[in-house]
Amino acid sequence: MASKDEPFDFDRYEHDLTLPDADVVDLDAVRANRTRPTPGPDDIAGTHFDVALDDDPAPGGAAVAVPVVPGGRRDVIPSALRGWANIRSSVRHAAGLAGHITAFHAVRTPWYLAQAGFWAGVGLFRLAGRQLKWWWLTEQHDLRQAAANSNEPDVWLKLQKEARNTRLWRFCVLAAEAMGIAIGGPVAYALAPGWAVALTVAGAVGYLAHVGRPADRPILSTAAVAGRFRRINPDIVLRAYYAAGLGHPDRAGQKVDFGSTMARDLSGTGSQVSIDLPYGKTFDDALKARGSIASGLDVSVNQVFITRDKTSHRRHTLFVADRDPLAIPAGKTPLLDCKPRDIWQPAPFGLDERGRKVDLLMMWISVLVGAQPRKGKTFSARLLALYAALDPWVRLVVVDGKMSADWDKFRLIAHRYVCGVVPNSRDTDPITHLLEALREIKKHIETVNEVLSTLPPALCPEGKLTRDLARDKRYPDLRVLLLVMEEFQNYFETDDQNTNKEIASLLAFIMAVGPSAGVIILSSSQKPSGVGAGDVQRLFNRYRDNHAARFALKCGNRIVSEAILGGDAYAEGFDASSLPAGKEYLGVGYLYGLTDDTPTVRTYLADHSDAEKILTAARKHREAIGTLSGAAAGETVVRDVRDVLADTRSVFGAGEAGLHWPTIAARLAEQIPEHYADTTAESISAQLRALGVQSVDVKAGGTVLKGARLAGIVTAIQSRDAA
Repeated sequence: MASKDEPFDFDRYEHDLTLPDADVVDLDAVRANRTRPTPGPDDIAGTHFDVALDDDPAPGGAAVAVPVVPGGRRDVIPSALRGWANIRSSVRHAAGLAGHITAFHAVRTPWYLAQAGFWAGVGLFRLAGRQLKWWWLTEQHDLRQAAANSNEPDVWLKLQKEARNTRLWRFCVLAAEAMGIAIGGPVAYALAPGWAVALTVAGAVGYLAHVGRPADRPILSTAAVAGRFRRINPDIVLRAYYAAGLGHPDRAGQKVDFGSTMARDLSGTGSQVSIDLPYGKTFDDALKARGSIASGLDVSVNQVFITRDKTSHRRHTLFVADRDPLAIPAGKTPLLDCKPRDIWQPAPFGLDERGRKVDLLMMWISVLVGAQPRKGKTFSARLLALYAALDPWVRLVVVDGKMSADWDKFRLIAHRYVCGVVPNSRDTDPITHLLEALREIKKHIETVNEVLSTLPPALCPEGKLTRDLARDKRYPDLRVLLLVMEEFQNYFETDDQNTNKEIASLLAFIMAVGPSAGVIILSSSQKPSGVGAGDVQRLFNRYRDNHAARFALKCGNRIVSEAILGGDAYAEGFDASSLPAGKEYLGVGYLYGLTDDTPTVRTYLADHSDAEKILTAARKHREAIGTLSGAAAGETVVRDVRDVLADTRSVFGAGEAGLHWPTIAARLAEQIPEHYADTTAESISAQLRALGVQSVDVKAGGTVLKGARLAGIVTAIQSRDAA
């Protein structure tokens, strides 16, 4: 500021003026901001924005690269445009997005017009105010006031004269503008075509609304947005691993290295990088520290996934999803097209954490599905059964120990159907029907193996069932068979211990030799442990533990998770009790045992109406080629009603007053094999005791064992006849 005694230097003052309320501006920052693209109308309408939640990393660290194909060359044609299937999918996606944006804005058009009209009015007054300020040269006021304060009249008069001349010129400009609008507007309105007038009015209203509205209140709403996600960079990854105790940055040989550059996943849903742990640290250590790594990355544990690298046990791939992928539904099952399927091909099961399809080949294996109630266990198991149902060459035996409506529609195609554990309106004798079905399956396995052993190598190269043989009408006994055991633990805990043993023995046999004969076992349970005692418990554990593939949804505790997945899975860091809870996570579980990887699967959905639609189509497929069989075809099982008391009496020889139970069972099987071939000492004992025959100590052949006396059998027959 010049002193009162110094002449006023206008040029120096103009360039050197310092005002008390002025802010210091960082020009570099301003220029950097100018380089950032500003959102245009299209951006506002349909573009989502990347919001960084972390500060910019310090210089250094690994380079960040875009994903490339092997060899360092990027694709000439994007994957979205390679092949008609991809082109159709891309066009369908783009058309769907465009349709959504159009419909979104079309519905809100009246509100947009109302806002535009209001803010255009505000903009008219605001624009008029700007032009008045421009006319009156208000920006010179501070200069003239400074000259007056410093008692420099010559400078003040010079500024005043310049201001007067400028105002006169600007007044002429504004007057010409007003006359042009007043005269040219009506003339143009009268002479111009209607579309030009409408376009001009729309442009004027749009411009005035833009001038009038506040900067933070856009008129158009955003039609499609993406969630905020954390931007992951190498420094943050290192911070997370060191915080998790998987290395130390300042110790020799304890540094975490990158085996690849960090890149966006090809699906565009997250970031991935290959991690080399320090020597001595393993993949298992990283898997156990997954929660700590997620904490270090400051994301949800559901967004962090660690995949084994086959080249080294200390190397793995870290994938960090932009959002929780497990909360995104996989959608409806592709089986809803109701087309015939092939059991020899993988069944579509769901999507993994990275949006990749998860298929499950059911041939030659058994599948165990377990979870808490109402977590999607039955729907997941039913999804695989629906796939098998759409193959008309597959026979299904459905055993529903839960007695719910979830499996009822399978009656349309099921060769055998058992419902419940106790007699009910849908099954008058479920335990008997189950035993008959299991015996039939056992006989089927024996028949398949017998037939295969007689076939020449040209038809059966390796002595195994083939796809062609399973579909050859000359060999109707060689069909693939699916046994569904829903809540199978209930059949190990019936009121009759001998019946439990027989069921357990049959299931253990089917589990052991069934898959090699084309029998697929699909079991589900919410109580996979602590069932039965003695031999029943041993056989139950054998049956449960021999499932090749296991799918565990949300479990109540670690013990149940181990019972479903196995103890090795927990040692590898997979605990189904740690899966997230909530409605959005229904159908989410670990698929263990099929490959070295254990994907977290979001299963496809097939509700009751979907299942009925698929099963109705499956029945038509069977009727078309003549493979509908069993109960679904109206066949009834002819049961030979035998007099067990009379049959048992007939096996007593002359002079034998009593026989041991094993001897009675063996003689019945030998003399009447068509009915008693599978009879055991326990089962015949249970039947006779139920008819009033006492189990007593019998001495025969110098050995005392439990058995029945001839007199007791005769007494039971007389009592029955008298009644």
